[in-house]
Amino acid sequence: MELIVSIIIAYLLGSISFSYVVAWQIKKIDIREHGSGNAGATNILRVLGKGPAILVLSLDILKGVVSVWIARGIEYWDVLPTWTTVGEIEGIAPALAGLAAILGHNWPIYFRFKGGKGVATAIGVVGSLVFFPAVYIGIIAILSIFITRYVSLGSLIFAAGTPIILMVTNQHYDHPSPYIYLTTLLGVISVWKHRENIKRLLNGTENKIGEKKA
Repeated sequence: MELIVSIIIAYLLGSISFSYVVAWQIKKIDIREHGSGNAGATNILRVLGKGPAILVLSLDILKGVVSVWIARGIEYWDVLPTWTTVGEIEGIAPALAGLAAILGHNWPIYFRFKGGKGVATAIGVVGSLVFFPAVYIGIIAILSIFITRYVSLGSLIFAAGTPIILMVTNQHYDHPSPYIYLTTLLGVISVWKHRENIKRLLNGTENKIGEKKA
């Protein structure tokens, strides 16, 4: 029961669309109807500028971190159900809670299931679960954004590269399997959510950071 509760809390927390809240508080606009139409920090940057974008990015990352640590606390308190396929696998509660937070961000119950792409929340989740692999792939993703000015490319590199890094650093974790499964699933979700960006990247028409979109 505690595991289910932690997943529900994570989903509800993930469903808080800070990009919508911030845009509404500042300009009384629905961010999903402006710029790229995505409820995320990149679109906030495009429409409202750096300050609001940094705030939204930080809050989206934070809700991923908090979701993981709520579930991790439950796991450490040793109150997980004794299911042979779930409760006895170390790391399953934080992994499932992290996934729930990202699903909440992408499909928020408070905003008619129309949310963002989950990259910032995924950073918070993955960074909390496997810090150093997240740093390794994060550096590569940031460098790609700095060089190409394509945020979507960096997001895809982070999402697709994390499970690969985890497999390479597998020996550093006692129970990496839930995290490998989680990050692989997140990679698939991210690629699907970025499918239009991928098309534009291939066509050379993707928006670069700093460019405004009408």
